[in-house]
Amino acid sequence: MNNELLINVTPRETRIAYVENGLLQDVFIERSGKQSLVSNIYKGKVCRVLPGMQAAFVEVGLDRTAFLHVSDVAGSPARTYFNGDSETEAGNRNGGNGNGVAECDIRELLKEGDEILVQVTKDPIGTKGARLTMHLSVASRFLVYMENMGSIGISQRIESDEERDRLRELVRQESDDSSGGYIVRTAAEGASAEQLRADMGFLQRLWRSVQRQAKEAAVGEIVHEDLPLVVRTIRDMTWTQVNKIRIDSREAYKTAGEVARKFIPELLPRIEYYPGERPIFDLYSVEDEIQRALERKVPLKSGGYLIIEQTEAMITIDINTGAYVGSRNLEETIYKTNLEAVHTLMRQLRLRNLGGIIIIDFIDMEEDEHKRQVLRALEKAVALDTAKSVITEVSPLGLVEMSRKRTRESLGQLLCESCPSCDGRGTVKTAKTVSYEILRDILREARQYDVKEYLVLASREVVELFQDEEAASIAELEEFIGKPIRFQTEPLYFRDQFDVVLM
Repeated sequence: MNNELLINVTPRETRIAYVENGLLQDVFIERSGKQSLVSNIYKGKVCRVLPGMQAAFVEVGLDRTAFLHVSDVAGSPARTYFNGDSETEAGNRNGGNGNGVAECDIRELLKEGDEILVQVTKDPIGTKGARLTMHLSVASRFLVYMENMGSIGISQRIESDEERDRLRELVRQESDDSSGGYIVRTAAEGASAEQLRADMGFLQRLWRSVQRQAKEAAVGEIVHEDLPLVVRTIRDMTWTQVNKIRIDSREAYKTAGEVARKFIPELLPRIEYYPGERPIFDLYSVEDEIQRALERKVPLKSGGYLIIEQTEAMITIDINTGAYVGSRNLEETIYKTNLEAVHTLMRQLRLRNLGGIIIIDFIDMEEDEHKRQVLRALEKAVALDTAKSVITEVSPLGLVEMSRKRTRESLGQLLCESCPSCDGRGTVKTAKTVSYEILRDILREARQYDVKEYLVLASREVVELFQDEEAASIAELEEFIGKPIRFQTEPLYFRDQFDVVLM
């Protein structure tokens, strides 16, 4: 496989594209003043405890108060540790209810005014504040150190039982008697004892630094900030799968080289400075792919297509055969379209960074074997995704429910905003609908006020409609109220904007 990272750096924005065999799979964007907060540690203050939600709002110096659930409170018997591709739950081991959440009253753990150390696990998204945890962690290339964990976890993506046992034993031998524990990351597969020892030493020094900073920090101050996007990506990627890294900024190239030389020497020969006149994101049509990822409709090679809708509550994906007519029968055509759609929709979920609840509306299949094959294909595609996902069986209506972990804004939320005319609905009122609203408004005003005439300020489309198709309606209304009505075009008005001025 020929996999590359393309890194585009400008003074105000850094973009990273992960290209697999010439096809864009992931894109990461970080802008000046709007960097990701995930993994940052803050000194916070509890400003409100909500027993009904078993949660608290915490002031950490951000625009909005952040959210802390009882399962993420230090001392809670319900504890979940999650770091990218590895997860271990302690809820069931500590008297949980079977779902990793133990019975616990948050008022027993927190009260308003408490000063606490918290870490961001999810960026603010939309109107929601950041998600926090008091189970703090710091990461390196091979390991994650977790305060008070007291155990060793292994990435689920390391499949060999022999390798898992080897890594667990190496970490156990090198760890001290402190209360913290470690999660072994996917990148540690094949790592030597010396490499793991160096990582553990680095994490211990970093953690002591965090503790010193925490003692000196005031409420709302940052105690530990994660690495910039370029360095963080170099640290977190599984580099056995990346053949080349191209960077179009000489300064970022030097930084990446220094990081690789110090921590990942085998990566150094793969890092290249890209001085080409052609923009780096024009390679493999990355720029075009990003633009297409903002559209609702996604074409399939066969002629079918997907419709992807992102709402506040969930993501819906509708699959259609479109122009694909197949060559045998209807059932076979539907089956092949659904199979092709599986790989496309999973790529789109990664590329658009869509998460939360996802409903996939497959085309109805009659044969149970076809349903099983489509679901197995979806499970295999999900297994390749770096985000944690859960899927259900195909329902009688042909729907599959799926959840995908989300820690940052989607591509659409990052690059776009709601249309000021339709307010994100995706539709606007017709000019005729607006014209009838104006007629009703004039009639309402005429019953309340005695004026000489009315001046209507509206968009060009609406004014032209009154001057042509609805001219008779205006004449009838003028005769009914006994007052003249004038119209004035406002170029900056959207179609559904208007004002009725009493003269």
